[in-house]
Amino acid sequence: MGIFGFMRRDEGTKTTRSAMKEVRRGKAAKGRGKKKAEVEQESGGALQRMVESFRDIGLDGKMSFSSAQTVADKALKGNRNNPEKAVRKIIRSHRRGVTVGGFVTGLGGVVTLAALLPANVFEFYVQATRMVGAIAAVRGYDLDDEEIRTRVLAALVGEESDDILASVGLGPVAGVATRQITKRLPASPSTAVARAIGGRVLRRFGLRSVKLFGKAIPGLGGLIGAWGDRRALKKIADAALKDFPQI
Repeated sequence: MGIFGFMRRDEGTKTTRSAMKEVRRGKAAKGRGKKKAEVEQESGGALQRMVESFRDIGLDGKMSFSSAQTVADKALKGNRNNPEKAVRKIIRSHRRGVTVGGFVTGLGGVVTLAALLPANVFEFYVQATRMVGAIAAVRGYDLDDEEIRTRVLAALVGEESDDILASVGLGPVAGVATRQITKRLPASPSTAVARAIGGRVLRRFGLRSVKLFGKAIPGLGGLIGAWGDRRALKKIADAALKDFPQI
């Protein structure tokens, strides 16, 4: 997939690790009686930066990691410009990529899990962002449009994407009409959207690492990590197919 070559040392991985630490510190501070608003303000900036790194690398590419538009163009070309066949190819290829990432993260068990989890979160969501963006591009949406970029991010929370969009006053897309209302959004995804997505992302990974205790067992953890990431990507793909109907 091209991302493994830099994900361990990339700034995005550092940002994800920082977001995880700040959220944990925030929870601890809340437990000591700190006000909820103060805790959210302190951790919100890190969450926003993390989500924006998913967006920027996933949609625009970096180094050998191809952009979503490039992936969409290649999928269409390789499938004789058949959009649905191209979409299926995009989903399959990204499913393979996250399966490898999930397997590697859990393979060493509890000894390596803490060190590799931030990279896994970053790698998974960058690939998921690119997959959603490529699906949108194949179906006729402009990835330079700020509203579309926001909708791509919303799909990262799967079935909760409608709630995220509703929080900024966006309903389902209306085909071509969506191009006529993009001016309503600011020059970058709103802080509320980015933070809401970031919070859900970290809660899901935290829940997985606690409840799926088998991931901490060497060997077995690799299989559980691979299964978990494939399952999570399917939910995101389903959201993308729903949120970006063919224009």
